[in-house]
Amino acid sequence: MSWEQEYKRWIENPSLDNVLKEELESLVNDQAALEDRFYKKLEFGTAGMRGEIGSGTNRMNTYTVRKAAKGLADYVASKGEEAKKRGVAIAYDNRRKSQEFSVETAAVLGANGVKAYVFKELRPTPVLSFAVRELETAAGVMITASHNPPEYNGFKAYGSDGSQLVPEDADQLISYVNAVEDELSIEREDPEKLETSGLLEWVLESIDTRYNEEMKRVIMDQPLIDDIGGQLSVVFTPLHGTAQVPMMRAFETAGFTNVYSVPEQDTPDSEFSTVSSPNPEEHSAFAEAIKVGESVHADLLIATDPDADRVGLAAKNEQGQYVVFNGNQTGALLLDYLLKKKNEQDALPENGIVIKTIVTSEMGRTIAESYGMTAIDVLTGFKFIGEKIRQYEADGSNTFLFGYEESYGYLIEPFARDKDAIQPSLLAAEMAAYYKKHGMSLYDAMVHLYEKYGFYYEDLVSYTYKGKEGGEKINRIMDVFRRDVASGEVSAGIVKIEDYHTGERIFVDGSPREMIDLPASNVLKMFYDDGSWFCLRPSGTEPKIKFYFGVKGASDKEANERLETIKHDLLAKVDRI
Repeated sequence: MSWEQEYKRWIENPSLDNVLKEELESLVNDQAALEDRFYKKLEFGTAGMRGEIGSGTNRMNTYTVRKAAKGLADYVASKGEEAKKRGVAIAYDNRRKSQEFSVETAAVLGANGVKAYVFKELRPTPVLSFAVRELETAAGVMITASHNPPEYNGFKAYGSDGSQLVPEDADQLISYVNAVEDELSIEREDPEKLETSGLLEWVLESIDTRYNEEMKRVIMDQPLIDDIGGQLSVVFTPLHGTAQVPMMRAFETAGFTNVYSVPEQDTPDSEFSTVSSPNPEEHSAFAEAIKVGESVHADLLIATDPDADRVGLAAKNEQGQYVVFNGNQTGALLLDYLLKKKNEQDALPENGIVIKTIVTSEMGRTIAESYGMTAIDVLTGFKFIGEKIRQYEADGSNTFLFGYEESYGYLIEPFARDKDAIQPSLLAAEMAAYYKKHGMSLYDAMVHLYEKYGFYYEDLVSYTYKGKEGGEKINRIMDVFRRDVASGEVSAGIVKIEDYHTGERIFVDGSPREMIDLPASNVLKMFYDDGSWFCLRPSGTEPKIKFYFGVKGASDKEANERLETIKHDLLAKVDRI
């Protein structure tokens, strides 16, 4: 069906929501805008569904959410009647229409005989992950677009273990979603009737209490906090998102009493009015926290994204200026402190394992191995870390110690199975107290890690290409690099290529190819003879292609120069495509 036919199907539907209909009518003279709304259906992928809010098949709206919910209902039903009774846990963040979309999801599930446990108020992603496990539901849904701009929202699906669905399970769900032909005529039930019948249950306080109890397991050295926790000055901001209440509760329970909020940002706001981007990966997101930090002479600044699954840290350097750590640096600091404390307590297991993604710094592997632990790589996406945790629990082969990715996502204790910003925030405060007691800032600690393990420097560059033409551009970039690999025309110094789409490890010198034991993914990673690397990865949820870079140098100068050279060469080639 052409986009014009899809548009006609919508605009002529007598039951179309008035607001969505008015939006389409206002665009009647803008063919490009209409085409963008209807040239495809908003894709439900392995990471769920995410897109701009608006009218059309390629937008997040009541009807596309109902389609996702109907697919989920059919997926749960395929697991049997017991799965339908166990139901689905649903939470939502502070974004536009998040609460409405969560209720619509429950209304469709209920119409299909699937029970829904819906949070009465907004809650973070890790609390949803925890709730799936605590309530023993068959699945979970988080209505969020994470750190995307205000005009976005999304629908993330979770399995019964509280982790986002891995490809095999996600493919089953996707098949059910795609089988829903007409999103405009999906049956739903009135929420009040569902409450009466027991197919809709509201949840809140009991889950919050249990989650906060579990948070105590994150603390490594309670006597340390009792001794110096009150002296540590911390500034925390949820960047207008969901983390304010659970984070402050966790700080209070642990004994951190000198914690300051950022008044302009501690209340949920769907417009994220004080930041250009509600993303702790963006240093500008710390602007307001830095102002508060300077006024109270804070030792540590912490910022979480809207759904509280990512966290960023900042601390003062030797000049007294706040420096924002990148995701790899925060991960290295947390991992080293965690293993140091476990080592001191003689609590390092023989089969301990650290899990990182293929685009995360190699520094984590070096740190883990220095303590006699193993580090493994998984594909980008925290669901693959959750999958490994589930595997290790089942076969006892390894003991999970820490999981992280360069994009500011961390997990310490697996009572949640998605990245959890509350856990690392709490451990970061303890870690800052530890170094404060030893006369060091977190910045000093990071410098010490570089001097001890090597100057591992990384960078990430993202190019955004919106719309139909943008998707074609991203595909063209990947095709060009793959053709170069096939023809042997790779850059000088590259010795190995890992193509996660074909699952092959290719050696430039002609050595036999090796198979990569990871699921297929549209990712290319190339390694130089000095261990440096770069990686190309189209985003699965945004109109972006991401370029990752990693080097190791003997000094700050050497690492920076090598990093800039690799970046310049790669991006210059991309610009020519």
